[in-house]
Parts: sequence; C-alpha cells; structure tokens
Amino acid sequence: MSEHESYFFCGIGGSGMLPLALILRAQGHEVKGSDRALDQGRTAPKFDFLRARGITLFAQDGSGVTDPAQIVVASAAVEESVPDIRRAIALHCERLTRAALLADLFNAAPVGIAVGGTSGKSTTTGMIGWIFEALGRRPTIMNGAVMKNFVTADAPFASALVGAGEVFVSEVDESDGSIALYDPAIAVLNNISLDHKSLDELHALFGDFATRAGKAVVNLDDAESVRVAHDIHADHLIGFGFASPEARLAGSDLIEEPDGVSFTVADRATGDRAAVRLAVPGRHNAANGLAALGAAIAAGL
Repeated sequence: MSEHESYFFCGIGGSGMLPLALILRAQGHEVKGSDRALDQGRTAPKFDFLRARGITLFAQDGSGVTDPAQIVVASAAVEESVPDIRRAIALHCERLTRAALLADLFNAAPVGIAVGGTSGKSTTTGMIGWIFEALGRRPTIMNGAVMKNFVTADAPFASALVGAGEVFVSEVDESDGSIALYDPAIAVLNNISLDHKSLDELHALFGDFATRAGKAVVNLDDAESVRVAHDIHADHLIGFGFASPEARLAGSDLIEEPDGVSFTVADRATGDRAAVRLAVPGRHNAANGLAALGAAIAAGL
C-alpha cells in the first residue's frame, strides 16, 4: 500500500465499509464513496459524519469513479451490474473486496490482534481496544459495530479508531472464509457454533487461524473451541473460562445484574487476582471480558 492512494467505496455506509473508510482517511488517503441509502435519503447523519471527515460522496451511478488510479472497494456481494463497478471495470481500476483491504491493513501492523468466533466478536474487539487505549497504547481498531466507549458528540459512529501505536485490533469474519487472509500476532477465539458453514469447515478455518498466530486466546468453556485448542502448542495458548480447570484466566464469583456483571479473575500462571465489573449484562459478556484480558496479557500488558 502506497503512502497516499485514492479509494472509492461502493456501499460506504455499510457496517464493514464505514470504519475502513474512516481508517484510510485518517491515514491521509483520499476517500470517496457511494451508497444506495444515500441515494434513497436514508441515514443522513451517517453520511454527514463522513463528509465532515473529508470524504466526498456521490450518487451510486458511476459518477464518482473517474480515474484508473482509483482503488475501488466493495463487498463480495456487490454485483458487477452496479454502475460504480461497471465504471471501474471500464477504466481498469484496481478492485478490492472489503475483506482483502482490511487484511492488507491488518497484516501491515506490527501487532495485529484478530478476534474471531461465531458470536461476541464486536463486543470483545471493543473491550480489547478500550484496554489498550486506556493504557496509552493508541491502537487502531476496526469494528463492525459502534463502540460506545469511544462515542463522542463529534464521533457518533465510532466503529473505528485510528491510533498512532503499533497495535491493530480487528474482528475477523469466518462466514466468507476471509479469516484465512489474516496473519495475527494474537488470535482470539470466543466460541464456535453452527452458523454459515459446517462444523468441520469451521474447525478447519478457526484451527488454521489460531495455530498460525503467535499467541492464541481461546475460550475453554466452549467445547468446539477446546477441539481447536488441542492443536495449539501450550506455550502459545492462553485459555480462559469460568468452568474449565485448564484455563489460565479463570473467572469465578459471577454476579449478574440487569445493568452489568461482576466477577473475579485469577491468572493461574502468576497467582494474580482482580475484581472485574462490566457495564454490560450477561455471562456471555463476562466471557468476552475474559477474552479481552487474555489478549492484553498476550500482548504483554
């Protein structure tokens, strides 16, 4: 990736596209885009937010794709009949899927933390990012959902954060197989359940994802994730859970309340213990919190 490129996002308002556009713009690249919702007059505040960050928006009629040097980004689901894509083909523009662009950005970072699993990815990604930001590590974060801790009056659509540090935290998707594109220093695996693909396919994808990482943070309370953990060298594994006797990060004394959860976490490797209070409810979010702590430990925090 060159220092200053020109990108055009077809479908720039999408949950997976908007944060990428924000990251590239904050890195100094020229960013333009289009979206059907913009043409239909929907979600105007989102597009005003993009314009305020210097992103030029066009109708989705091909008028924004004008230069063969533009890199046109679209999700794999966008048809070639869309005018922007037809124009990109005619001009021989480079075309990237959203997943390929994210993987390029992620793999270029010195410390990439990738969050995978069937559920809980966005929440865990936000938690990890908040830990690193609170400790002054200034991470870049790519998320598929708005991260409430980072929302301000000037940034109501905070699904991305661009930092000057070495850490890039991102959720990664297994549904289209693009999880195979990432080379994480730290892989976080929340859980595996039947969704999009067969369990055999999911075990292969998540297994490759976890074993090629420098460190793997895995939920040992989840039976399917345990199968993946069996193939990870013990020196590279940080297990977490509330029930597993094998978990390095062991949660206990869980108290569930309508507005949050409290629990104790013990690091069985060091003997350290701490009380944790999260302002999000449910045992599943307590597990997400353990995963985030595991990622921080894997990074040496």
